[in-house]
Amino acid sequence: MIQIDYSLTPAALQPALDELFRLSGEKIHRLQDRWNPERGTPVFTAKGEYTSRGWTEWTQGFQFGGAIYQFEVTHDEAFLDIGRRNTVDLMASHITHIGVHDHGFNNVSTYGNLLRLMGEGLIPYNAWEKNFYELALKATGAVQAARWTQLTPNSGYIYSFNGPHSLFADTIRSLRALALSHILGHKLMGEMDRPISLLERLLQHAETTARYAVYYGEGRDSYDLRGRTAHESIFNTNDGAYRCPNSQQGYSPFSTWTRGLAWILCGYPEELEFLETRPEASLAPYGGKDKILARFLQVSEAVADFYLQYTPLDGIPYWDTGAPGLAHLGDYLDRPAEPYNDYEPVDSSAAAIAAQGLLRLGSYLKRNLHNQKGTRYYQAGLTIARTLLSESYLSLDTAHEGLLLHSVYHRPNGWDYIPPGRKVPCGEASMWGDYHMRELAVMLHRAANVQGEPRFFDLRV
Repeated sequence: MIQIDYSLTPAALQPALDELFRLSGEKIHRLQDRWNPERGTPVFTAKGEYTSRGWTEWTQGFQFGGAIYQFEVTHDEAFLDIGRRNTVDLMASHITHIGVHDHGFNNVSTYGNLLRLMGEGLIPYNAWEKNFYELALKATGAVQAARWTQLTPNSGYIYSFNGPHSLFADTIRSLRALALSHILGHKLMGEMDRPISLLERLLQHAETTARYAVYYGEGRDSYDLRGRTAHESIFNTNDGAYRCPNSQQGYSPFSTWTRGLAWILCGYPEELEFLETRPEASLAPYGGKDKILARFLQVSEAVADFYLQYTPLDGIPYWDTGAPGLAHLGDYLDRPAEPYNDYEPVDSSAAAIAAQGLLRLGSYLKRNLHNQKGTRYYQAGLTIARTLLSESYLSLDTAHEGLLLHSVYHRPNGWDYIPPGRKVPCGEASMWGDYHMRELAVMLHRAANVQGEPRFFDLRV
């Protein structure tokens, strides 16, 4: 269980954040100078160098979005140029990519962040540039929403790249694409010019995920622990019936892949913030604002509590809570995580994602007068961040292209690099881990400087 430091403040982390952005800038330039886009998208490192891995193209937005975050803090326009120029040159295909569920990852991280920074005055206002970003965001949300499996007249989900039968936990964090497209007044047009509400699809996907991908300790099956999550939920597309949990990247359907848990822990509080700003009238057709917020909060608290209980003292989880090698590690939850052990890898990327969710959930609860619970979650997020900013996890080697060490991609498939003399993956980075570490660092930098948390839906252009 995480040992929460209740005395920690964002300001206390500022020196470590300054060091992170110094290292981050060097690594962005190094990768930009070396990487040939014709090789595909950089995914994770092997021997300290980024390499691609053909599966789905879901990490390119993280590559350029990371440079945009670097500019947000440093105001160094070289990073803005990297982010903006590559967004224009290389991201268009991601807007209309009908084969993936990852639109929020790729396009909100690039077009969305650029539009947000223009609204905050960090990028000079330009009407055509603004319209360009807005059109991209309108289109990506609609394309994502069109990847739809209807279960009943009032329920459904955005299906994963595995096909119409498959719902992934990851997608909840990618719903930002639907949210932004909705904010910008867009609709998906169906047969006979039937307008399809993007907000409705966002809410239906979130409810399906909450119902089937998250457990609440209510005896659903023999492994029903409150807050446990399933990476994949399988449905019969003939009649819409739920069939079973599954896992693509975790150990089993009945254990918890911790990055899948982290996606849900990050996604629901973020959407909770978004829905909190919506007028009551827009949510009335879907059960009302109070009911919707309560449901999102229920999910958020359940997965947050599970994460805190089943993660080692320093806040860094092993890659799956049921990984078989954990039995060899003894009381591993009662000491800091050990990335160089001989049995199971940790996943620092899950920690970076989860820390954001804990910070946002904590802020939401404190804002709504639940100070004790809110403080617990917020301080847990700060505690995890402190660990990630330490020399144990932050890559200090300028020859290493990664920023956040000890991230894993696909343990069951054996894709991750294992250094000589080691038995499990360690010492490497991933594009999503680096991006979410930068995103977490931006949140903390702004909090330390009393600038307010960045929210994806704050479009003031």
